[in-house]
Amino acid sequence: MRIGKDGLAEGARFVSSPNRDERPAGSTVDLLVIHHISLPPGEFGGDGIVELFTNRLDPTAHPYYATIAGAKVSAHFLVRRDGELIQFVPCAKRAWHAGESIWKGRVRCNDFSIGVELEGTGEVPYTDAQYARLAALARALAARYPITDIAGHSDIAPGRKTDPGASFDWPRFRRLLDIRRRRPKKNSDRKRRNVKLPRRPARKKKKR
Repeated sequence: MRIGKDGLAEGARFVSSPNRDERPAGSTVDLLVIHHISLPPGEFGGDGIVELFTNRLDPTAHPYYATIAGAKVSAHFLVRRDGELIQFVPCAKRAWHAGESIWKGRVRCNDFSIGVELEGTGEVPYTDAQYARLAALARALAARYPITDIAGHSDIAPGRKTDPGASFDWPRFRRLLDIRRRRPKKNSDRKRRNVKLPRRPARKKKKR
């Protein structure tokens, strides 16, 4: 997988979201944020997520939808349960995924991050296809942008958000990144062989 100069991922289905704007001048994209989402809550495979990110969600279609009617949100990517990758916002643009957030002393994480939604609940295990697609996407993003950190939404909005949740296997994800980094490359890919993949910083222990 590659990220083109236009900020679009090779092989992804592009569905344009109006919920985006320009990043601040001089901002550097160096953070990848992992989220989870399911619409209706706990249900997979429907059109609710796409409709939400494109402002076409019918508030009468499900009782929960009335509670989020009018929400203007998006993410750069969505990884479906079967591994399908959908892109809503080019990476050079700012998607509205993080909300009030802070990372390493910097606020407004939307300014310098790329948001990836996994179709899930945080309680149900994610699929093998999702882990594989997410690892491929993370590598492609690290090859195009100076990504230095990967964090969960709960890391940048502690106390407010819980995703990607307890069901997301961070050690497994890191192992997948390492496996892909060690895989032999063809000569045409030599420039990408030495891409340094970001790691999720270990959480600091709270002082008692």
